[in-house]
Amino acid sequence: MDKNLLIVTKPDNKIPFVSVVIPFYNEEEFLAETIDSVIHQEYENWEAILIDDNGSEKCTAIAKAYQEKYPGKIVYADHPNHSNRGPAATRNLGIARAKGELIAFLDADDVWLPNKLKQQVQLFQQHPGLSMVCETSTYWYSWENAARSDENIAVGAEPNVYQPPALVRRLYPLSKGAAPCPSSIVLTKEALLRHGGFEESFVGFSQAYEDQAFLIKIYLHETVYISDACNNLYRQRAGSAMHRMLAGGNYPKARRYFLQWLQNYLRENGIADASVQQLLKKAIRECDQPFFYRLQKRVFNKLKQVMQRVKFA
Repeated sequence: MDKNLLIVTKPDNKIPFVSVVIPFYNEEEFLAETIDSVIHQEYENWEAILIDDNGSEKCTAIAKAYQEKYPGKIVYADHPNHSNRGPAATRNLGIARAKGELIAFLDADDVWLPNKLKQQVQLFQQHPGLSMVCETSTYWYSWENAARSDENIAVGAEPNVYQPPALVRRLYPLSKGAAPCPSSIVLTKEALLRHGGFEESFVGFSQAYEDQAFLIKIYLHETVYISDACNNLYRQRAGSAMHRMLAGGNYPKARRYFLQWLQNYLRENGIADASVQQLLKKAIRECDQPFFYRLQKRVFNKLKQVMQRVKFA
């Protein structure tokens, strides 16, 4: 290990161990490239946990081959009876198996640049008390079409440390700012366990919201650092869960399921923050009555324009 890889802020500050959780299903075309991007990290104090969600035979073979090649560094695991449980339960299995005090998530078709873990571990060391660090993501189109430009999408909040529930007010799914992609995130294992990890009820049509349910629990309770670094490539492809949900017309149904879950979560956990409740009510109203909400918004904007003209007349 190169001792210069880290900025150590205290003489007794140890080098954190990072568990990289990679759930996979049928990403056989991409899985090896994903795993290789972890192997090539400049930061070396990690393990990779490859969690098989009843993946294709080729995916399973790829994962087991990496475990055999890198014993003790790369670990293969699957659900009992090699069952399919969905991404939330699969990530939770990875969390349960993780030995690291920090946990990073990497989707099985995404890729990290070599300094991703190094930079994010540095942020944990520079800002004691953080529970999560996330960064900008490159929406990666050029992997398939070299003529199409990639796009860097920053998390929709200025780079800074945020106390709860500030990010609920700034980021999707209750506000307009872009949410972080799962492959951009590193968290403490303690924070994950405090809030029960990922919500395993988000399966089927609601599956694409499982990361948002997890994230909003963190926004509501934990200290988060938003970074403007960009060291992850978020592969854009037709077979992704988000693409399937949008193509199948399930987005409104999935969003309504999430909003109902959040309403129950706030009530069960005694979270009565007025701004959060107001944003949730607005989101439910927009979801349940989209036509009347859009009409109301147009009327409000017209009135606002009239008032502006009167003010400066």
